Amino acid sequence: MKCRIADRVNQIRGSGIREFFDIAQQMEDVISLGVGEPDFVTPWSIREACIFALEKGYTSYTSNWGLMELRQALSDYTYRETGVYYNPEDEILITTGVSEALDLALRAILNPGDEVILHEPSYVSYKPCTIFTGATPVCIDTSMEEGFKLRADKMKPTERTKAVVLNYPNNPTGAIMGRSDLEEIADVVTEHDLIVISDEIYSKLTYEGRHTCFSSLNGMKERTILLNGFSKAYAMTGWRIGYAMGPSDLIGAMMKIHQYIMLCAPITAQMAALEALRSSNEVEKMVAEYNRRRRLMIQGMKAIGLECFEPGGAFYAFPSITPTGLTSEEFARRLLMDEKVVVIPGSVFGASGEGFIRCAYAVSEYELKDALERMGEFISGLTK
Repeated sequence: MKCRIADRVNQIRGSGIREFFDIAQQMEDVISLGVGEPDFVTPWSIREACIFALEKGYTSYTSNWGLMELRQALSDYTYRETGVYYNPEDEILITTGVSEALDLALRAILNPGDEVILHEPSYVSYKPCTIFTGATPVCIDTSMEEGFKLRADKMKPTERTKAVVLNYPNNPTGAIMGRSDLEEIADVVTEHDLIVISDEIYSKLTYEGRHTCFSSLNGMKERTILLNGFSKAYAMTGWRIGYAMGPSDLIGAMMKIHQYIMLCAPITAQMAALEALRSSNEVEKMVAEYNRRRRLMIQGMKAIGLECFEPGGAFYAFPSITPTGLTSEEFARRLLMDEKVVVIPGSVFGASGEGFIRCAYAVSEYELKDALERMGEFISGLTK
């Protein structure tokens, strides 16, 4: 019998994040620091907007582009925050989460044989989604010593290089990049005529300094597809609502794919997102709480003997477990089985993630302290 699965799919393993999540689902008394999902419920005003939309009978398709009212609100919001204007008519596309936006962006610009520069450790979908297009991911390692930042001098574009995928604040490390760091990358982008896909889903979860939107840099708007959404900062993961902004030709190409595979994002989620843009007070409270937990996590890791990179954004800690002598996967599996704490092996985020684990601090203070105590007991047991 012929192989029924495409070669591109066969060469990719399942998500390492979901693998540990699924194991934990079968166990009791588990504390999960594994999945990057806020423990907050979506603020009431946002939920109420969805309920009201349903009561008013908003249950139909929208334009493939998304609700014009939402696109206009996003245009206004982005201009206020970044100084960059996007035309709501043809430079903004509402998507079913940022994951769809990423897939659309890659498929819209890449041909088989093109190369895409990725920095690692990075979110688990960047490399597979690149491979699905027939393009080749070119991974550049970043290190804790360098703040897990992509250095411009490590970028070596070739004639086949088409794009760069950036993600800051970063998942899984929590690293951020300052304006000067990004400007150096922008110089390489200009010199080699590249397109940047900038995933800024954690932009509002920046604790140190102010987030720099890549498209706000000189000359970068016309070279950047900006991805963002409502999942993280607004505690709206299950609503699956994201968006892409960029030059009209690139966004138009993405919309062409979107209209055939997804049609449109759910209208009720779009109505809720519109209300979310007006709910800045609730977001500020959640961000302040994440920042407090961030400090607890860093202090807790040091107390149990793990060197931990200090995250400047997102809601992840990325401590080194090298002194334990275990691989990242061994550490995560044994911790889960022995102490019922879920963490994610750093290796699932790329080869340079080996020797680290990702711990999401989007859990309650009680769970966070309990998890740290259990991890401390686990590490103590390794040295006996």
